Amino acid sequence: MSFPPPFYRWRPHPWHGLEVGPQPPEVVHAYIEITPIDSVKYELDKVTGYLRVDRPQRTSSLPPTLYGIVPRTYCGNRVGSLMVGAEKGDQDPLDICVVSERPINHSEVILNARVVGGLPMNDHGEADDKIIAVLDNDQVWHDAEDIGDLPEVLVERLRHYFTTYKLKPGEQSSVSIDDVYGREVAHKVILASMADYEEEFGS
Repeated sequence: MSFPPPFYRWRPHPWHGLEVGPQPPEVVHAYIEITPIDSVKYELDKVTGYLRVDRPQRTSSLPPTLYGIVPRTYCGNRVGSLMVGAEKGDQDPLDICVVSERPINHSEVILNARVVGGLPMNDHGEADDKIIAVLDNDQVWHDAEDIGDLPEVLVERLRHYFTTYKLKPGEQSSVSIDDVYGREVAHKVILASMADYEEEFGS
């Protein structure tokens, strides 16, 4: 039996088998790992492509937005060089947070995300940027073009979540987040992660 393109006979790996997006770096695909109702940290298993339970969250904090990865990206030396104080990238796919007016309560979904900015998160000396985007065809956020078009409180919630989501009582945080950046810098980070991916895995 023959299958018409672009039909996948087998499920493609979310990191390696999906496209970066319809118009990178402006509009990218986001593969969602965690939703705003999840109190458990899920993470893409790099070998199988399934979601793996990483850990139950220690605190009561919930992710303020959808959270996942951009396919075919890799945070290597190019991404690391863009962040002051980082020694290298974290060697993971590029993370992305997606704002949506309507609740999306299912993970393992793919959506088109329009990039508006990002958080420069440094974790143990590794660049672990969090790209911030809006759902591309969202009726409320369709006019958002840059990070300044989002409510400041939403950006602060994202900053607080990522500053504290690994924090353990009695220990100092190893995470630092500098000033949020806008769309132009976010595009540079995405392009760098695409180039890092090609160097690491091939086109």
